[in-house]
Formats: sequence, structure tokens, C-alpha cells
Amino acid sequence: MANVKLAVIYYSMGGTNYQLAQWAEAGGKEAGAEVKLFKIPETAPKEVIEGNPGWKAHVEATGHVPEITLNDLEWADAIVFSIPTRFGNVPGQVKQFLDTTGGLWFHGKLVNKVVSAMSSAQNYHGGQEATILSLYTSMYHWGAIIAAPGYTDPVTFGAGGNPYGTSVTVDQNGKMIEDVEAAVKHQAKRTATVAEWVKKGLH
Repeated sequence: MANVKLAVIYYSMGGTNYQLAQWAEAGGKEAGAEVKLFKIPETAPKEVIEGNPGWKAHVEATGHVPEITLNDLEWADAIVFSIPTRFGNVPGQVKQFLDTTGGLWFHGKLVNKVVSAMSSAQNYHGGQEATILSLYTSMYHWGAIIAAPGYTDPVTFGAGGNPYGTSVTVDQNGKMIEDVEAAVKHQAKRTATVAEWVKKGLH
């Protein structure tokens, strides 16, 4: 792979999207990309997090994961996002970070980034696909190239696979109902592969 730099960026309260991101990280590395894992900066008040044992535990367990910066976005050729749904839209933390990318956008630094996204919710048809498509709307403004999985591999027809991006349902105990590891890895590999095509075409 022609030196493809893949950023896997997630936001997670309970760990689901962190797990998806780790699978994407593994898939990108299997494809031969240089992969870095980042989390979206947390903006929720500390007292709110402290009042939710599961959320607090996840924040503490992922303290080692670096927060995404604008420099990291500029570094990446390809990006895989993994985020939960919030009323069919992206979480406020994600939107707040995206709103800081105006400078990069203005200078054309986000053009031709190859992007793909994944999502989760606590019930079937709980907004996962709408969240992915909502994120893609911002990517169109970036001038990014969307590398949705489509039906490019039989794994997409399985549980959790869909043409927009892998999505999962989480039960009340925080456990993923669908087995999506293979779908996530395929999506990450496809994203890195498309980025390689783009890089070769630009040079």
C-alpha cells in the first residue's frame, strides 16, 4: 500500500464505538496502512460523567488514547469514523469538533480525504444509518471522497453490515447484538484501498 495514512476516529460513552474503532484499526493495519487511533474530545461536564459509572469507567480506561487534533486530520489520507447516534444525528461532541475544521476547509486541506463511517444505537433502526448519512453531509462540504462499503463483499449482507457503513445494536447491558468484526475490518480495508487509489491518481 502506497504509504496510506489512516486515522480511525471515534466517540464513545460506554465502549461500543471504541471497540468498533479498534477493529477498524486492525483492519487498516492488515491492509498495510499506517494507522493511528484517536478519540473525539469530551465536552460533557465532569460531574455528569462522574455520575454515570459506566461512562466514568470508559473514560478512565481510555485515558491513553490521544484526542484528535486538526494536525492529525491534515496528516491523514483516509479517515474512519465510529460514533453513536443521537436522535438520528451525530453526538454534540462530534459536531463541536467538526465545527473547528473551518480553517482546514478554507485552505483546502480536507479535499480528497477518503472517509467512511460506522455507528451504533441501543435499539434496531434507532438512527444508525441516519447518523452515518448525517456525518457524510459534512464530508461532502469538505470535498472528501466517501468510501462506503456498499455491497463490495459478502460480509455486508450479514448482521450489522449495510451499504452506508457498519452499524450495530447494543443491548441494555452494553453488549453488541450483532457480530460485526468482519464487516468493520472489510470497511477499514476498503477505505484504505480507495485512499491508495486516490494517492496514486494524484501523483
